[in-house]
Amino acid sequence: MTADIRDRAEAILRKLAGERATLRPDQWTAIEALVTGSRRVLCVQRTGWGKSAVYFVATALLRERGHGPTVIVSPLLALMRNQVDAAARAGIHARTINSANLEEWEQITAEIQAGQVDVLLISPERLNNPDFRDSVLPKLAATTGLLVVDEAHCVSDWGHDFRPDYRRLRTMLAELPEATPVLATTATANERVTADVAEQLGDALVLRGPLDRESLRLGVLRLPTPAHRLAWLADHLDRIPGSGIIYTLTVAAAQETAQFLSSRGYAVAAYTGQAEDADRRVAEQELLDNKLKALVATSALGMGFDKPDLGFVVHLGAPSSPIAYYQQVGRAGRSVAAADVMLLPGSEDAAIWRYFASLAFPPQEQVLRVLSALEQAGRPLSTQALEVQVDLRRARLELMLKVLDVDGAVRRVRGGWVATGAPWRYDTERYQRIARAREAEQQSMREYADSTACRMEFLRRTLDDPGAAPCGRCDNCAGPAYDAQVSGPALDAARAFLGRPGVVIEPRKMWPTGLAAVGVPLTGKIAAEEQMWPGRAVGRLSDLGWGGRLRSLVDEAAADGPAPDDVLAVVVEVLKEWARGDDPWPQRPAGVVAIGSRRRPRLVASVAEHVARVGRLPLLGEVRSIGEPRLQANRANSAQRVRARYGTFDLPPEVGTALGGRSGPVLLVDDLVDSGWTMALVARELLLAGAPGVLPLSLALAG
Repeated sequence: MTADIRDRAEAILRKLAGERATLRPDQWTAIEALVTGSRRVLCVQRTGWGKSAVYFVATALLRERGHGPTVIVSPLLALMRNQVDAAARAGIHARTINSANLEEWEQITAEIQAGQVDVLLISPERLNNPDFRDSVLPKLAATTGLLVVDEAHCVSDWGHDFRPDYRRLRTMLAELPEATPVLATTATANERVTADVAEQLGDALVLRGPLDRESLRLGVLRLPTPAHRLAWLADHLDRIPGSGIIYTLTVAAAQETAQFLSSRGYAVAAYTGQAEDADRRVAEQELLDNKLKALVATSALGMGFDKPDLGFVVHLGAPSSPIAYYQQVGRAGRSVAAADVMLLPGSEDAAIWRYFASLAFPPQEQVLRVLSALEQAGRPLSTQALEVQVDLRRARLELMLKVLDVDGAVRRVRGGWVATGAPWRYDTERYQRIARAREAEQQSMREYADSTACRMEFLRRTLDDPGAAPCGRCDNCAGPAYDAQVSGPALDAARAFLGRPGVVIEPRKMWPTGLAAVGVPLTGKIAAEEQMWPGRAVGRLSDLGWGGRLRSLVDEAAADGPAPDDVLAVVVEVLKEWARGDDPWPQRPAGVVAIGSRRRPRLVASVAEHVARVGRLPLLGEVRSIGEPRLQANRANSAQRVRARYGTFDLPPEVGTALGGRSGPVLLVDDLVDSGWTMALVARELLLAGAPGVLPLSLALAG
């Protein structure tokens, strides 16, 4: 009997992977446990080992025995699209429900109910969509033949990529019929994460294999500036065999890198979470078809993208965790003999790590404030309605609500969130342990970049791989595969590209919702006569070019002082380009107004004075904040920022008097535009006082 099942499994595998494909021992062990033992199995195996083959072969065997469809919970659309195509090769009908195909949900649901779907791929977020959770999930859980949790390290808050929505799988696991097999898979789980996931699965068979990737040649190149790193790519990218991925830490860096490499003649495309889904689909397919040399991507392409012949992965900037780094480099070299993996760390990496760390679970008093607001409301409150009552940015507020939902303290329903009344305790000790673990991961990443020992052994030890040993291939074992030299022309081109100042400051057009509830009489669209015009900043804080220079001026730890001469010169350059460029200002400004700064008054004043002097414009004064700050508005969400700033600005008499006689707009100067609400509110005050228009100008733009 077992031999017959194995023969059938091998036949299905050949349809998936070709006539020469055979099952590895652990693959067969997992399939047998799922199909004949109805077990729960956790596979911790390196990328390229063939985890998808396990669940597709098991699906085919179970469906032949009359079992219900396989449900695969997967984190990324890229994986879903790859998996649907792969399943079709074995005659398996796979469908996906995600945010990009809303118009197909009804049809897919009907197909599921008719038994026409063999595999349904869903994102973890679907598990708590009220409509899906209440109308689709119960029937799906009752009829599921196999549940697959892909990238299972996301289940554990000890993992490098914890996602609260994944924890809702505990509910689905509890609702599965008895003896329903479950498969969890990951390539990046150390012992702590493995134990946590296995415990959540319950009585799981753990199959943990060696994590060495024999095709990968790891290396690190230390280059002094972002311009050197871009120049190195321009000089060396065509020498690296095959096509690949260039990872960046920020969206801005991905876009800049792609633009620069395109200008140097390379076929590349940017891939970020901010891009339209249709554009991401096109970029994925062009890389799969080898029409692109590289995708320049953020971590939006971090898991699941399947191109077996990917020839290289280059990181411009280091991820904050060696485990996350291993996850991303594992995309390369799955079906080629050798693939190059290069890390080009930057001095700005630590600042980016700190920013993302700031999005961690909020302090106890903020959590309790949200729970109190929900309890007192007595009805569902949307995230927007909660924003006016809690000092948290939206992304952080949503993360907190998801965690509270998983813990049973709140529940997502139609119309928003409600408190359940269930007892809940803020686990301070656990959150502190997780924060320390993240700090240790960052230090470990620094040690990886500086290490003179085998790099693959370092990564394997980080993942608690007992077989970790020197690889003989990395730059420390075998010598560097590439030198750090850059050519003069490439460096000049990179410096010129990154040195281009000027980014648009988009005006705010809608007031945050719910302000009336906290006594702020602003709602809906911002009236045209109260809205500033599009403006300009020297650059973004996340830019590869001006980002580092600007951060040195506006960082919280930066000392206040007059703007340096080079910065003042580039401000003038931005103004000149703004006046005569492709999208010039509607009208030349007739005066300059500064936004008074509590933290950096000398910096802002020096910029305003210099612009007025060079432009031969009158300096009309400074708008000051009155009273004590109501909260740290630069750390709050939009509603809280408006609430904190509304009614706190004082226009000096000379400003109001001067505005009435101006025929042109006011140039409004600040050091940093973060959310844009301070600029929007000050502009509104100036417009109401008689300014014919407001042109915002800032040194830096956050993001």
